[in-house]
Amino acid sequence: MRRRVAPDSSAMVAGGGGGGVGGWATEAERQEQVQLFSAISNGEDLGPFVRRAFVSGRPESLLSSLRHFSRSKESEIEEVCKAHYQDFIRAVDDLRSLLKDVDSLKSALDDSNTALQSAAGPLLAALDSYLEARAVADNLSAALDAAQLCSRLFAHLARANEHLEADHLYLALRAVAAAERDYLPSTTHPTIRRMLLRLIPAVRAHAERKISKEFSDWMVQIRVASRHLGQIAIGRASAARQREEELRARQRQAEEQGLLRSSSVTSTPAFRDNTYSLRVEEDDDWAGDDADDLAAAAAAAASSEGSTPGLDLTPLYRAYHIHKTLSLEERFRRYYFENRKLQLTSDFQVSSLTPFLESHQTFFAQIAGFFIVEDRILRTGGGLIARPDVDALWETAVNKMVSVLEDQFSRMQTANHLLLIKDYVSLFGVTLHRYRYAVDPLLNVLSKHRDKYHDLLLSDCRRQVSEALDADKFAQMVMKKEYEYSMNVLSFQIQTSDITPAFPYVAPFSSSVPDLCRISRSFIEDSVSFMSHGGQLDIYPIVKKYLERLLIEVVDGSIVRLIDSGGLGVSQAMQVAANMAVLERACEFLFRHAAQLSGIPLRNAEKGRREFPLKKSRDATERLLLGLLRNKIDDFMMLTDSISWLGESPPPNGNEYTNEVIIYLETLVSTAQQILPINVLWRVLQGVLSHICDKIIGLFMSDAVKRFNSNAVFGIDIDLKMFESFTENQSHVFYDSDDSSANELKLALLEARQLVNLLMSNNPENFLNAVIRERSYNKLDYKKVVTITEKFRESSDRLFGTFGTRGAKQNPKQKSLDALIKRLKDAS
Repeated sequence: MRRRVAPDSSAMVAGGGGGGVGGWATEAERQEQVQLFSAISNGEDLGPFVRRAFVSGRPESLLSSLRHFSRSKESEIEEVCKAHYQDFIRAVDDLRSLLKDVDSLKSALDDSNTALQSAAGPLLAALDSYLEARAVADNLSAALDAAQLCSRLFAHLARANEHLEADHLYLALRAVAAAERDYLPSTTHPTIRRMLLRLIPAVRAHAERKISKEFSDWMVQIRVASRHLGQIAIGRASAARQREEELRARQRQAEEQGLLRSSSVTSTPAFRDNTYSLRVEEDDDWAGDDADDLAAAAAAAASSEGSTPGLDLTPLYRAYHIHKTLSLEERFRRYYFENRKLQLTSDFQVSSLTPFLESHQTFFAQIAGFFIVEDRILRTGGGLIARPDVDALWETAVNKMVSVLEDQFSRMQTANHLLLIKDYVSLFGVTLHRYRYAVDPLLNVLSKHRDKYHDLLLSDCRRQVSEALDADKFAQMVMKKEYEYSMNVLSFQIQTSDITPAFPYVAPFSSSVPDLCRISRSFIEDSVSFMSHGGQLDIYPIVKKYLERLLIEVVDGSIVRLIDSGGLGVSQAMQVAANMAVLERACEFLFRHAAQLSGIPLRNAEKGRREFPLKKSRDATERLLLGLLRNKIDDFMMLTDSISWLGESPPPNGNEYTNEVIIYLETLVSTAQQILPINVLWRVLQGVLSHICDKIIGLFMSDAVKRFNSNAVFGIDIDLKMFESFTENQSHVFYDSDDSSANELKLALLEARQLVNLLMSNNPENFLNAVIRERSYNKLDYKKVVTITEKFRESSDRLFGTFGTRGAKQNPKQKSLDALIKRLKDAS
């Protein structure tokens, strides 16, 4: 079909009349018409044109243009109709012929339809009956299937309800999971499906709430149960340690009685390792003694008739299992770890209102029980907690315990309090080490405060030693009963004989000796108690070091201060000197006792023995005793004022002071030999005789003696012979002495004897002979000889020799003496 193109709008504008003057539109009006016609052709909005026409006050022009456009379109329609008229006529003819064919076809179809309906009517009725019956059968089958499904589902849900009522949450959750898996996808009934979709989450939420409440209750109960478990475990460790110490005490007692052979001694180091070292098992499958600890805790809880809750991990494992069933395993792990961490943090709180000495056992028992439980859960919890988590908790606990111990130890000023806490901490370490927890930081804290503990212990011992010395009257101790002898003598091995003496027994020492021994033994036991069970095997060198400090700084220093105070008399000083000899044997016992408690063979302890630690006080005591005796001798030497230095004849029985001194010395020796050791008595007696010798020399050199004659020398010679006779009479006292003999006591008087021999010699000038001087006068000093010999003359008229002896022949002895004096003066 041919179609003509519509004329251009510009052509319509050019060809049509406009609204301009004289029938010709201006150029501006033509442009507006072109735009208007283009907008109409494009179907655009003509509102702007209308608005513009009214604004410019020329709506007639717009209307004229619209009329012109309408007329142009009418003419175009006429032209199109003219162009397609023939085609339209042909199409109408074709339609008419088609209508005829349609009518004939319709008649044929009506005939066919009538025949088909008459033939298919019965078949369609039968088919409808069949389809209806089949639909009923399908509905019945579906209803039966749905009924069976509902029956099984409700039976399943009934079992779930029974499990819930019986608090069998796991079985209930399994039933619910089976219902969700087996029945929910096949349930088509919307009501039942909605019920399942509502109830299944509700059952799971109920199970989670209920098991969470049980777990919360268990978290509360486990704190009390853990504390009880920790106390039981630490108590078992303490009992085991006590049994080991009793066994060790029996072995030590047997050693002291000499009933053990050398094999027993050689086995001591192994015993020491068992006693003082922490047990380390090499078997990787070793699981500690938690079964025994848990059994003991359960038995204790049962015996307490419910007052103490037992340790039951079933609620925890049940909660973990239920959460695993709910696919919340990881969340429960985190929840458990965080709650246990918070619980451990709360266990670290140390009350400032209660002294740590009273609360430390509860503090450490709580932590011990906590980690015993965690070890059990780690090994039997099926992955509830991992080893790194337990290690992290333990590291936190160790750091906190170290901080608490550092703080509390720094405040303590009593050694016994520090020892009590140390013992419990060491038991805590032994208990936790059985479960393979690293306790070295705790042991390091104890070692760090070792010096402070011993300083406090030394301070206590210093006070006790001072009290013991102040209470002592320094008189020989009398023991009336055998148990007193055993308690004060045998227990410290300071007896001089294995034979039990008759009672009452007068000991050679005073009451302070057993007191000092008891104080020292208690110090050793406290020191060993602090040092033992700390992971260090060989503790004897450390115990020995502190024992030496006790003996040197405390005991020795206290005795020296007592001596320096000047309140002791001769008998008291003699008793102190006797005490020192006994204390020397006691020190040997103390070092042996320290070695035995430290678990080393005695022969090893003997190798490192040092000199007597109370040497200063022993020497000070001897100096004091000797000083007091010298003062007493000085009192007797005051009698030398009655000596006649220019007498006409020598005294037949010596000078008066000699008899007094000898009587005093004999009394002194008879008393001292009962309590003083032979070597001490020898040294004291030698010092006294040396002092007497010095006093005799001092008599000759005294300014009060202007001159003396041979009669006075003969008197001094008699005095010396009496002193020498005294020393010989003491030979029975020093017969068994290894250090000296009675003859050696004479050496203390040698200087005076050589001086008297020189003055009595017929040829004093022989002193100038080196050989004779070395043999007979080796103790004499030149200056003393000059001073003394100047005062000595044979004749008694030396002052008047110019008148009475002029022209007389000089005495050869006097001549030799003058030559001696002259030559000695020339030499000096």
